[in-house]
Amino acid sequence: MTLLEVRNLKTYFKLNEGLISKITGKEVEFVKAVDNISFDVSESEIVGIVGETGCGKTTVAKTILLLIRPEAGNMVFEKKNLAEMNPNDLREFRSKVQMIPQNTMGSLNPRMMVRDIIAEPLRAFRHHKNKSNLWAKVAELLKTVELSWEGYADRYPFQLSGGEARRVTIARSLAINPKLIICDEPTSGLDVSIGAKILNVMKQVHDDFQMAYLWISHNLHEVSYVSDKILVFYLGKIVEAGKTSVVFNAPAHPYTKALIGAMLELGGKSKSKQKDAYLRDEVPSPINPPSGCRFHPRCQSRRPDCSQDEPQLISLGKDHQVACVLYKD
Repeated sequence: MTLLEVRNLKTYFKLNEGLISKITGKEVEFVKAVDNISFDVSESEIVGIVGETGCGKTTVAKTILLLIRPEAGNMVFEKKNLAEMNPNDLREFRSKVQMIPQNTMGSLNPRMMVRDIIAEPLRAFRHHKNKSNLWAKVAELLKTVELSWEGYADRYPFQLSGGEARRVTIARSLAINPKLIICDEPTSGLDVSIGAKILNVMKQVHDDFQMAYLWISHNLHEVSYVSDKILVFYLGKIVEAGKTSVVFNAPAHPYTKALIGAMLELGGKSKSKQKDAYLRDEVPSPINPPSGCRFHPRCQSRRPDCSQDEPQLISLGKDHQVACVLYKD
């Protein structure tokens, strides 16, 4: 069953709106961080979002959480349109959708002990009125992320390592039994061994609790390991989407091929000679994105019509879609 539906979502940021712009008559410029994307997340599904820095991954997460208001489009959670929710509906929605932020330390109140940090959502949504039951639940959550009550309940954030702090944020996100957890670069800033442990904890949590994940990362190894479905983002657009195994085994878009080629090269598993297996130049500005296909200035397989026609996602099969003029025929 579909849990979250995103349709034609646009999230723009105004750059130069103000008195001076009004006086000079200068046209307002927009950063088109997310530009007309659609996708679904089913119950218990792990959907990975990958792409280079600045492609709109985190903006999507914040828009779904209504931390940023979209320019256009619809978001429907459990058959309810987020734009039409009343305050009670929004409160219920926020109890069902949680986030593990990239800036873990910045999300933890430095004046609160670990037990109070994890108990905070339980108190906010009044899940446990009895204090002894409250602490029993916190102890259970700590155990879930492989931390002990005795060792961590009375610590402050500055007394935690990066991996321990990440586990605390995971425990906090689980406190009120959410249906969807948005994981924004959940292993970033951690060394490889600690990141692998966090990855395994989150996989086990998913298996035990069966909530859905929207997993945002630039690490393709990580996404290929955890996700059921993958969305490849480039400059605010989805350029390829499908079942993870299908996309990784048979990438269609030149950008996806370049990302996977770079991943394999980094792992020493490939020395590809294909011309579309490499990225060249820098990512264009989202303020003034290229016409046609936004990837065409960097694409090794571009054709003359790539700069003219903006490709739409087309089906290559049941579990695979791509937005590329190379496949429109």
